[in-house]
Amino acid sequence: MCVLCTGAILQVHWTDKSTGAGIPDGDQLRLYRRERLHRASLANKILCHYGLKVEEWNGSKYLLSDRKGRQEIIDDLGGLWPAAEKLAGYTLNPLDTVLIAKLKQDVC
Repeated sequence: MCVLCTGAILQVHWTDKSTGAGIPDGDQLRLYRRERLHRASLANKILCHYGLKVEEWNGSKYLLSDRKGRQEIIDDLGGLWPAAEKLAGYTLNPLDTVLIAKLKQDVC
């Protein structure tokens, strides 16, 4: 149980499972954190279109926020899309033509 948020990590999401078998513990932790930061960066390329941003938080959760300052703590990437729709207040369309054009041009 996390002392700060009183949340228990009951199950490790498949995106957070270790892929570094045989790597020393310190290096494995750095690899784990680097992968989580990379996944958050990729998610932000989509979320910025909707005025949202996700940050990796303390190696165990993600923090989703909007431009108004509202925030939502997410256990794993599986909960990102429903939380994003909740903060945005409407259904998000990942096939939106404007979003796809922005992703192709690599602009936010």
